[in-house]
Amino acid sequence: MSPQPEPTVDVLVVDDDPVVRFGLAMMLRGATDLRVVAEAGDGAEAVELADRHAPDVVLMDIRMPGTDGLTATETLRRRPRSPQVVVLTTFDADAHVLRALRAGAAGFLLKDTPPDELVLAIRHAAQGRPVLSPEVTRRLIDRVAGSEQDTIRDAARRRLGLLADRERTIAVELGAGRSNAEIASRQHLSVATVKTHVSAILTKLDLNNRVQVALLVHDAGLDPPG
Repeated sequence: MSPQPEPTVDVLVVDDDPVVRFGLAMMLRGATDLRVVAEAGDGAEAVELADRHAPDVVLMDIRMPGTDGLTATETLRRRPRSPQVVVLTTFDADAHVLRALRAGAAGFLLKDTPPDELVLAIRHAAQGRPVLSPEVTRRLIDRVAGSEQDTIRDAARRRLGLLADRERTIAVELGAGRSNAEIASRQHLSVATVKTHVSAILTKLDLNNRVQVALLVHDAGLDPPG
């Protein structure tokens, strides 16, 4: 029996610079399991094309004239069957990136990311996996929180107070970037039980991915035991 082909990941590329769009599309077309279904020049066109083509992943530039990438990300991620959004940026720590992550973006990439890393990141996003490390998340928060840190921490802790004790423990483990299997081993649970807890956490906190949980845990200043 011949092996089953890899499922195709449909990608929408969004950037106001046509040269950047062309370069990104060319890189992605080198991967047999990725398909660029459309290209958009601003956030409004991105939302329109996402409705038309139903991509699995959107590569979203942040700073664009007209409707920017932040607004488009927030619009897309509020929808029931929203695509995963990976933010494209020329900087590695900015309040705009953090806002996109809070809105539900799977992560962010620098525009000069090597092609193989870009392709891998899109595959991870399509699988619902975060596209940044907990260390990067923490550095982002540290850079932009500033004088609002106490207010942010208190609000995050109140929100995490909605969780049961076991769910809060799992949430803190997610904040450390651990996989379901790692959490199961550390907490002496089955992977299925961890998945159930993760789903409950996302529902109770009205979040849609693990990155958002990690951000909330970092905002609260909570660290898991070693």
